[in-house]
Amino acid sequence: MEYVLKTHSLCKQYKHFKALNGLTMNVPKGSIYGFVGRNGAGKTTLIRLICGLQFATSGQFELNGVKSTDSGIEKARRKMGAVVETPSLFPEMTARENLRHQFRLLGLPSFDDVDELLKLVGLEDTGKKKVKDFSLGMRQRLGIAIALCGDPDLLILDEPINGLDPQGIVEMRELILKLNRERSITVIVSSHILDELSKLATHYGFIDKGTIVREMSAEQLEDSCRKCVRVNVSDAKALARVMIRLGLEYKMISDDTADIFAKPNVTELVHELDKENCTLNSLQEHDETLEGFFISLVGGDSHD
Repeated sequence: MEYVLKTHSLCKQYKHFKALNGLTMNVPKGSIYGFVGRNGAGKTTLIRLICGLQFATSGQFELNGVKSTDSGIEKARRKMGAVVETPSLFPEMTARENLRHQFRLLGLPSFDDVDELLKLVGLEDTGKKKVKDFSLGMRQRLGIAIALCGDPDLLILDEPINGLDPQGIVEMRELILKLNRERSITVIVSSHILDELSKLATHYGFIDKGTIVREMSAEQLEDSCRKCVRVNVSDAKALARVMIRLGLEYKMISDDTADIFAKPNVTELVHELDKENCTLNSLQEHDETLEGFFISLVGGDSHD
């Protein structure tokens, strides 16, 4: 698999606080990578290191195969766009004027792509309206348009839906999907709003206390969170034999508890367990949410 971004044991120390603690992650090319963690887990610190806004205490990363210690890293960063925390905009300018200013900063030869970018993010009809009069959602979309100047193949978005109303969230989601599917842009979306990420991400990285605790594909996550029937019995080995006999997929959770990934006939299940001198103590439907899976990974204490 080809990776746009790879990090190797990245650490970032601020006096007595370690914001990143040996962080290693791999972002596949062409993916929408959901970067999941609570406030203070280290998400923004990592993004700032990748963007060159801060420097690691130790460890390194690779951007499109170029190591952070190589002289070519700045050139590699030119193929990356990012919106870190609040978009940097000029409030007294229009959307078009903001984009033209960014084109000048990048030394682009013409403004030919400005109108296309405005249309791409849904701001083509803003005319002479100044950015200071934009809604939060409009400012976020303009920030993305500015990050897209220079035609990057990697886009990093730090909490892009924070504070947006429901309509703004839908528009942001559709824009990210469009950039990924139509422009083949790899997108890293940092967020703690897991329900929204689940509608976007193809891959996930879960961060806690500055460390990646798990990386997985959307399919693997869905498999981990799928609906099941959780049963508690007196004899786990007997239950395993019954599951095989009935042809039901199952997973042992503990010595006396298992998840059955089907809806068994309760009467038949009890009958078959009785043949094995096994008692069914309880049975309940179980559907682990994405939030529940995350909490199971990192624990329930707050890191804010």
